[in-house]
Amino acid sequence: MSNDLRKLFEEKKALLNGHFLLSSGLHSDTYFQSALILQYPDTAEKLAQELRKLISGKLGADAIDLVISPAMGGIVIGQEVGRALGRRAIFCERVEGKLVLRRGFKIEKGEKCVVVEDVITTGLSTGEVVEVVKSLGGDVVAVASLVDRSGGKVDFGVPRFSLLSLEVKSYKPEECPLCKAGQPVIKPGSRTKTK
Repeated sequence: MSNDLRKLFEEKKALLNGHFLLSSGLHSDTYFQSALILQYPDTAEKLAQELRKLISGKLGADAIDLVISPAMGGIVIGQEVGRALGRRAIFCERVEGKLVLRRGFKIEKGEKCVVVEDVITTGLSTGEVVEVVKSLGGDVVAVASLVDRSGGKVDFGVPRFSLLSLEVKSYKPEECPLCKAGQPVIKPGSRTKTK
């Protein structure tokens, strides 16, 4: 699936090259704009089925009660993975810079949750969702994403599943060679890291 997913990102012009400000606050010359792929429901469904196969194959069909994602990037793929697993799908959203549950969403004590994200770089948003689940008494049993930009380096203490895992260079703004070269930075994501 990795090569197929990378080709899909390229075909849909969703694998971008340039100078980007990532939602983690880091800079990179590569950006995965998953929204350009997930705008097609049949494609989103197919990708979710692939994640379902990975998750169910390793954990078993009954290992998950709930799918939870961070807004914005994780909402569409989280909903589709929830559908593929036949489970509820909810999301956290930012309120004053902090991810929280709103809209009447609840996590029951002991509910087994999988955190689903579109792209993981540093794991900041995913880690925040893991903490929300734990704070509400839920049990995080896995983390899943379409793309893992860390090449498997980010550890959440639970099994991880990604359709595409690769290491993409990211830089602190003060160390960014693209900034030093005077290349303008673009912010394509949904948020930037608050200080």
